[in-house]
Amino acid sequence: TPRDLDAVMAIIEEARRTIAALGIDQWQNGSPNRAMLTEDMALGQGRVVVGDDGAVLGTFALIYTGEPTYDRIYDGGWLTADRDAHGEVAYVAIHRVAISVAHRGSGASTAIMDYAAEFARVLGKTSLRIDTHEGNTVMRRMLEKHGFVHRGTIFLRNGDRRVAYERVL
Repeated sequence: TPRDLDAVMAIIEEARRTIAALGIDQWQNGSPNRAMLTEDMALGQGRVVVGDDGAVLGTFALIYTGEPTYDRIYDGGWLTADRDAHGEVAYVAIHRVAISVAHRGSGASTAIMDYAAEFARVLGKTSLRIDTHEGNTVMRRMLEKHGFVHRGTIFLRNGDRRVAYERVL
């Protein structure tokens, strides 16, 4: 909700600094930003993980209408079809995953991935898809821990290269 936006932006900024400290250029160009997160809210895509006390521990977006950058995958291929028998998008894309520094290791990433899988199942989707920077080994390990399989390379709209993962439901 709009009241979560400041907490979400603080978590995004923490993640931006963590990624920069790893020498990775991911998220260093001002994206994700407040406008993107506001749009996520307006589209019903933005999510937060909250603790027992109501504090925001993490954030993520679930896109279930398709991800154009996933239309072409190189050096591999997706495990499932892009569209179902009715022509509907058959996967949910997960984007903008970030967990506050104070709550890393708390199970928040498991909560995110469990929620995303259940959300996709309820919608009748066959898989979850996600991408990250090749050098973001922390994120890559987390994805593999949660059953995602490296599937190849995709390119963002700005031309940046990302490694793509998929988890069949």
